[in-house]
Amino acid sequence: MEFLLLSAADVWRTIGGVLLAILILLVMVTVHEFGHYIAGKIFRFKINEFAVGFGPRLFRYTKKNGEIFSVRAFPLGGFCAFEGEDADMPDPGAFNNKKPWQRIIVLFAGAFMNYLLALLLIVVSFLACGQLLLMTYRVEAAETTQSGIPVAGYVLHDEDVILACEGKGIYLTADLMGVLEGKKEGDLVQFTVSRKGEEGRSVQDVSVMLRADADFANLTDTDALWNCLGVAQEDGNYLIYSASYRGFGFFQSLGRAFTYSARIGGTIFEVLGQLLTGHLGLSAFGGPVTTIKLTSQVASRGIQPFLEIAAFIGVNLAVFNLLPIPALDGSKIIFTCIEWVRGKPINRKVEAIIHVVGFVLLLGFAVLVDLLQLF
Repeated sequence: MEFLLLSAADVWRTIGGVLLAILILLVMVTVHEFGHYIAGKIFRFKINEFAVGFGPRLFRYTKKNGEIFSVRAFPLGGFCAFEGEDADMPDPGAFNNKKPWQRIIVLFAGAFMNYLLALLLIVVSFLACGQLLLMTYRVEAAETTQSGIPVAGYVLHDEDVILACEGKGIYLTADLMGVLEGKKEGDLVQFTVSRKGEEGRSVQDVSVMLRADADFANLTDTDALWNCLGVAQEDGNYLIYSASYRGFGFFQSLGRAFTYSARIGGTIFEVLGQLLTGHLGLSAFGGPVTTIKLTSQVASRGIQPFLEIAAFIGVNLAVFNLLPIPALDGSKIIFTCIEWVRGKPINRKVEAIIHVVGFVLLLGFAVLVDLLQLF
């Protein structure tokens, strides 16, 4: 009976996590489309429909001006449909009849709203819960490096919270890898940590000697990172995790929120670069199913992880949508800029075909990377 009760609790916890993940994605997509909608209304674009979700309509409300607001069956999407977005129309309020700079603002507004929401969530998380930073749970008590170089006390301590490395603030694992990349075994590295003492925690500047070369294959090569810092292992796992640190004041938290969001966005370009150069394989990516799975696992752990993962998805959605990939807002902005410079658009049918092909390829990529997670 106890086993059944535990299983039932696990099932409900999993269901709750999935629902939270879907909620995060739905809110982020809706906010994105609302950005397009608000900017469109400011410049008097004709809007046919604003939809939350996709698929068959469950609810529909039509305004006097003909705009339709709808809720659809599948809560993993949404759209803001402008009149004449994919073809030339005689209506002066049609999308393609508006000035290029107005269209660019409308296209950019979706990502901008995603970023604003993500930034707000980060600020709330930092002020209410503190910032999640890397904490060494336990450090190996070694006297020498792997090559026998004396460590002589230049080590991290158990439960050190890493605030900065070589004078640069640490927000993500990628930040730490970027600072250490290329350094050699035996090198002394300057860290700022929050260290536990008899009278509580205090911020200290410490020197740490690397136990191995800081040579990372890609951003997922965290084992090499923890190895060179001397973090201990247990059952094959390095004993490091995120700890909530509340040592920052209001304005410092606000400033760190801006920097943190920029770091998240920058990581996307690093990952794409490593994918294109072959340093990172497709198996490191995930599609919608993987995203929901991982988001549900993190979001169900508490309010702070919920806020953090929601902000992470918001920043990623903002940056990804502005990439110059066909079917995304970034690609549409590029086409609009070309029209602005040339004084006339590229053939609308050709552009539409490019966006359709891009959408199909993106969908195929999403399915592929999800399938690769199964093997």
